[in-house]
Amino acid sequence: MTTDKSSVSVNADSSSFAASANTSSPVPNSSSGNQDQYASSAEGVSDTSNSKNAASVSVDGSEDAESKTATTDASGKSAAKAPVEHKVPIIKRKLNGYVGFANLPKQWHRKSIRRGFSFNLMVVGAKGLGKSTLINALFNKQLYKVDSAPKFSYRDPNEPVPVTIETVSSEIEENNVKLNLTVIDCPGFGENIDNTEVSWKPIVDEIDRRFDEYLEEETKVNRSTVVDNRVHALLYFIEPTGHALKPLDIEFMKQVHDKVNLIPVIARSDTLTEKEVESSKQMILEDIKNQGIRLFTPPIYENDDDETVASTKGISEKIPFAVVGSTNYIQTSDGRTVRGRSYPWGIIEVDNEEHCDFVKLRQLLIRNFMEELKETTGNSLYERYRSEKLEKLGIKQDDSVFKEFDPVLKQEEEKQLHEAKLNNMEAQMRSIFQQKVSREEKKLQETEADLFSKHKEMREKLLKQIKLLEEKKKDLQKAPVKTVSPKGYSSPQPNAQKQRKGFLR
Repeated sequence: MTTDKSSVSVNADSSSFAASANTSSPVPNSSSGNQDQYASSAEGVSDTSNSKNAASVSVDGSEDAESKTATTDASGKSAAKAPVEHKVPIIKRKLNGYVGFANLPKQWHRKSIRRGFSFNLMVVGAKGLGKSTLINALFNKQLYKVDSAPKFSYRDPNEPVPVTIETVSSEIEENNVKLNLTVIDCPGFGENIDNTEVSWKPIVDEIDRRFDEYLEEETKVNRSTVVDNRVHALLYFIEPTGHALKPLDIEFMKQVHDKVNLIPVIARSDTLTEKEVESSKQMILEDIKNQGIRLFTPPIYENDDDETVASTKGISEKIPFAVVGSTNYIQTSDGRTVRGRSYPWGIIEVDNEEHCDFVKLRQLLIRNFMEELKETTGNSLYERYRSEKLEKLGIKQDDSVFKEFDPVLKQEEEKQLHEAKLNNMEAQMRSIFQQKVSREEKKLQETEADLFSKHKEMREKLLKQIKLLEEKKKDLQKAPVKTVSPKGYSSPQPNAQKQRKGFLR
């Protein structure tokens, strides 16, 4: 590896710098094999500096050293040139090997299995709608003792029945996955004659109390042991009347729809025919829409495949769910053992989607969207409650610094603003259109009146002329026609023709 004794020139440009270095000596292979052109040229120059007869050329790794250039003559004198700005190109490359962060879902899976899961479910409905049986069937566990015969006791009808809160907790395990399940029941709901505030206020207070407990635990210094006892979902049981919602149903759902994930179900749907179930669903959805009640609907994500999207839409189309609950196994006519109810006219299978919506409810509540229910509770419902609570206490945050963002609420707000804008534009267009129409109608009426008056005036003139002409005609008919003879006297008109003939002769 030698250089010319006379002179060695190094250009400031990185491309010519690398070219001169490569022509003078071969560039050694780098260990990684992925260095850029500038790094290879720097290595070539560093190799030339090791030669005995080569001039002294130093290349620094910093940007200042990269921008410097020098020329060396035979006497060893060097002259520095003005620095030239040099931009190092950024080369984007794909990973050549397996890094390992694709294993994060497995790590999260191991952590979740170790910690376990928790879910808090509230059930609300009148007595005798099969709430306990449905919960036992959903989780396939005897959480509630179901009595075969109801117990009757006398009570004063004028005495109000208090709504109590009963909590049942159980640890369920399935395929080494543990679930800490908490079911919150509200006996006494809807059993009073006056079911205005007596029925729903204790339930709303219980939901708020759980929010307050979580907020208090969250604001402590030590938050490592925060237990999530918030209500993640609320199953509201609607009586199978085959009609629309009752005033109590509407009022209760309006009180809790912005605090919990509300999921309405039509209880004991086996007492209704298929047509009655469909008509009842339509009327219930119409009432919910008219009252502005928000229900939990399963979300659809961008990376979902077609099968998942179709399954999610199928679940949404079944809301409100017409369900039948049973934990008894019976034998069908074809020899199958199924969960269901036996009647003289046939068998209702709980797990058959053609008979009821129990499977769709279980997919929404447990199999597919349990984590979405918990996430919506924490990120949307609880955050709204926390903000309102802090504002009541006089604590306000600067949105320019701390801004909470909920994509679902943001989308709803944008949708409402867009609809309001469209309605405003439509109202303005209607107003402008009505003004133009009224203006044109007024012009037409004025033109019509003008034409009518002119027509009337012309008709009157014409009638006067006709009358005058008729009078003249009558006068002419009455007066005898006189002709002048050649001798200078007149003769009667009847002989005028004869005289004329004679005259022509």
